[in-house]
Amino acid sequence: MLVKRLLILAPLVLSVVLLQSYLWVPTYDTQAVGNPNRLQTYIEGSIGDAKILNPILNADGSSAQIVALTFDGLLDFDENLNLRPRLATDWKITEEAYLLVHPSKRFPDGTTVSGQTLETRIRRALDGGPLADLSDLVQSVKLLPASLREERLSVRVKPADGPPSVIEVPVTIRIPERIAMTLQKVDQDLFTKLEPVVGKQYAEDFPYARFITIEGNQPDEVLEGLRTRFSDLLPVEEHNPTILFHLRQGVLFHDGHEFDAGDVKFTYEAIMNPKNLSPRTSDFEPVKHVEILDRFTLRVVYKRLFSPAINAWGMGMLPEHLLNAEALRRETETRGLSEEAARAFGMRDSRFNRNPVGTGPFRFVEWQTDEFIHLVRNDVYWDGPPEYHHYYMRIIPDLLTQEVEFLAGAVDFYGAQPHQVARYRKDQTYQSFSTLARAYTYIGYNIRRPLFADARVRRALGMAVNVDEFIEYILYGQGERTTGPYPKNTEWYDHSVLPLPYDPDGALRILRDLGWERNSNGWLEKDGKIFEFNLITNSGNPLRKNIMTIAQNAWKKIGIKCNTQYFEWAVFLQDFVNTGQFDALVLGWSMGIDPDLFQIWHSSESGPQKLNFAGYKNPEADRLIVRIRREYDHDRQREYAHQLHQIIAEDQPYTFLYAPLSTAVLDKKIVMVARSEEGEEQYQKIQPTKSGNLFFYFNRWRKLELTPQF
Repeated sequence: MLVKRLLILAPLVLSVVLLQSYLWVPTYDTQAVGNPNRLQTYIEGSIGDAKILNPILNADGSSAQIVALTFDGLLDFDENLNLRPRLATDWKITEEAYLLVHPSKRFPDGTTVSGQTLETRIRRALDGGPLADLSDLVQSVKLLPASLREERLSVRVKPADGPPSVIEVPVTIRIPERIAMTLQKVDQDLFTKLEPVVGKQYAEDFPYARFITIEGNQPDEVLEGLRTRFSDLLPVEEHNPTILFHLRQGVLFHDGHEFDAGDVKFTYEAIMNPKNLSPRTSDFEPVKHVEILDRFTLRVVYKRLFSPAINAWGMGMLPEHLLNAEALRRETETRGLSEEAARAFGMRDSRFNRNPVGTGPFRFVEWQTDEFIHLVRNDVYWDGPPEYHHYYMRIIPDLLTQEVEFLAGAVDFYGAQPHQVARYRKDQTYQSFSTLARAYTYIGYNIRRPLFADARVRRALGMAVNVDEFIEYILYGQGERTTGPYPKNTEWYDHSVLPLPYDPDGALRILRDLGWERNSNGWLEKDGKIFEFNLITNSGNPLRKNIMTIAQNAWKKIGIKCNTQYFEWAVFLQDFVNTGQFDALVLGWSMGIDPDLFQIWHSSESGPQKLNFAGYKNPEADRLIVRIRREYDHDRQREYAHQLHQIIAEDQPYTFLYAPLSTAVLDKKIVMVARSEEGEEQYQKIQPTKSGNLFFYFNRWRKLELTPQF
């Protein structure tokens, strides 16, 4: 009887418990009832864990996200992509320029060049002479005496019977007299403007061998290799741009130590230390030296013209007192390392990389590998503490699980895919965003192949493809047509350049004019060869795979035979892209903010293992690319960038497809807090900045208990 009663009562008890749970357990809409701290906590879902939380060493997205919240740079970009001060309150860019006295040259009137004469003539030309227009630019002119410099140069040698090695070769450089000019701003055309005084070919035929001595008995191959570097060791015309930084005072690292110029110089030296293997080395290689003028002022002097260099100072600054040689030595002792291990110990081995200390808006608390990273707000942050008290990055590798967690309120943000965002738009609980990414997808052609050597052929291929189909059916509308090499949401992009029209008949007419005619099988043929090529991309990317299929079908309609293949990413890069062994490929570029495109488009970068794998070569494009990276005047940079955009769009080395939209979804309870001068709070709807950055004002975000009415 007892068993019978239990069997009858058990379902009733279970029903009561479930009903009670429904009535008192908080739902997503009322999750803060049971946990008020949830409103103060922001949780982000990430498919991968961080690798190393050091701003000069990290090279992955998850690490970069945490580093951005825990470290500050000297400057960064504002909502309109203009540079703004951060740890630096201001900066000024000027130039020191040097002109060697060329001992075998004559002035245009036939007078032999000497140091004193050169100085006198430049001064006179500036004072009402042919250089009078430069009088406001050139602040001083000074003749420097001859001097001596000794260096040790690294040279790679390959013995006949052994592996390559690097040797150090001592070199003595006798620097002749030279003219030093201080300019109030950088002018890449300075030496061209001096031609009325010094002549048009002043820098040519300088007798380097008279001034540079290679010490020791060196083999011929070493001597020959060093001679090719003479013009860099002793440039006749030398531009030295300089940046004078004034630093913000009173900024504290998370351990209470005050930030100063020593930390900036230490960060630069740590990057350039080959033992640290920093991926940021190329960004700072143009730096000649960093001088500390006082505790909160420093000057950075560059070896040459390189306008993108200033952007590198947006990288997070390291605390010298925690990572200098003495600090690393103490750590080896604390960890009880052997003598051999201690000698090999470096910054990459430090505990700092998993316990970072920066000056940023959030302080590091905990990292559970493959689970989460926890940060708390910096209550004494120099720019005001964030609204959120806690930040978590949760590692959730599966995208479906991420979405389930988001719907349950366990995460506030994850990388929602376009098709998911389309669903959320119909739900009043969420706010969805679609903003232009600084990226574009393209079909690239190997211009070295005869089939693609003619720009008219590449234009016809682009006209035969309906790019709107990609955007509509692959991206669910989350993309925009693009026409050239710059991100659409930067001023470098020329919006006057129109996309190629979708015109299969017009494409066919172009190809027929070039001698291509359909054969009996319907394929285009010329000189007995069918118009056939292979289109490849990497596996694991369904968007690119679908692009290949649509393009293949489009080209087939006009008689072009396209074969498609996709390969594992490492194989795709190593065997095809890096070697240039492909016909055409589908890829994309994620772009920076600077207009410098040297590595992707300059003809010198078209060899193996380089980024101009399409083999694009255009002398006018080369000229503009060099001028852009040497130009410090913003308006002129924009003018050159638009010209470059037009040239590349005309040449069509790529069929430029679309710029993807970055899609995001947030709970409508997450708002932006604004305060009046009296301290009263106002809530504003979150809006992406002009540049498309949704998280620019993240420090002002807060989650409310109830959905506000805007």
